[in-house]
Amino acid sequence: MSFHYWLNRGQTGRKRFVNLSGGYHGETLGALGLGDVSLFKATYGPLLMEPLVAPSPGAWQTSTKETAYERAVSCLAEMERILAENATQVCAVIIEPLVQCAGGMRMYHPYYLTGLRALCDQYQVHLIADEVAVGFGRTGTLFACEQGEISPDFMCLSKGLTGGYLPMSAVVTTDEVYSAFYADYNSMKGFLHSHSYTGNALACSAALATLDIFENQAVLENNKTLAMQMYAAVAELEEHRHVGEIRQTGMILAIEMVKDKASREPWPWEERRGQVVYKYALEEGVLLRPNGNVVYFMPPYIITADEIKLLGRVAIEGIERASRA
Repeated sequence: MSFHYWLNRGQTGRKRFVNLSGGYHGETLGALGLGDVSLFKATYGPLLMEPLVAPSPGAWQTSTKETAYERAVSCLAEMERILAENATQVCAVIIEPLVQCAGGMRMYHPYYLTGLRALCDQYQVHLIADEVAVGFGRTGTLFACEQGEISPDFMCLSKGLTGGYLPMSAVVTTDEVYSAFYADYNSMKGFLHSHSYTGNALACSAALATLDIFENQAVLENNKTLAMQMYAAVAELEEHRHVGEIRQTGMILAIEMVKDKASREPWPWEERRGQVVYKYALEEGVLLRPNGNVVYFMPPYIITADEIKLLGRVAIEGIERASRA
């Protein structure tokens, strides 16, 4: 839609997107083209668009051991270089705010959002926030963008919109974008793309019920307590010889398993250490889906304190087993 917006505004040269290294936005051809996880997109490479790739602001992935804020600042400088050199060709920058999930649960400082919004305004490109995984209270605020005190030009929503009961997604945009498609029929500026299940009545009912819960119950406040309990359940792993980092953003907690703690050397992916944790967890009646060497928690908001303790115990025991494998 961003490309279409610029086309309607007479700027036909804006055909490129900027993404973040390690970014993931789905598995249709368009979404794969905007992502940067080779595991998913390599096979379809010849069919995909080629975005400009900016460095991920996730601090763990650097070798310089920058703080989260320092990493955000240095990555914004590189983003500015990319936009300065390519602004007339770029229609939008797309990001997963605060947490890049499929790319290894990379987490970053909210200042990056603030600075990126300013750069997009400066160079007159759209900012697309993919909040499919991080929206609806997952990061501690209703939307992750709030923590950078910004509003994107497009916000992609799903998953939490219906509480996971039925598939539904939505793209929220601005009056400015809407106005670019509002014209007489003969202008042919309308946005004509949709799909068969648009506005599904049952999914809409589930979404409305979910939004009522957010409005009438203290979901965000309760999540703060649950988030603290999640960290407490695994805190002892901070000193584990094969845990490089425990990082958390709201109701997302990730444990990075490493071969060597001091150097941050990862376990070879071929050894599938995360799979050891997964199999052990199944034996204990717990579903812990690893992301490579990363064991992570993204529980439903109805989880109890006892269930969190169970998750923590199983993760600790599973990581100990994986370390000996």
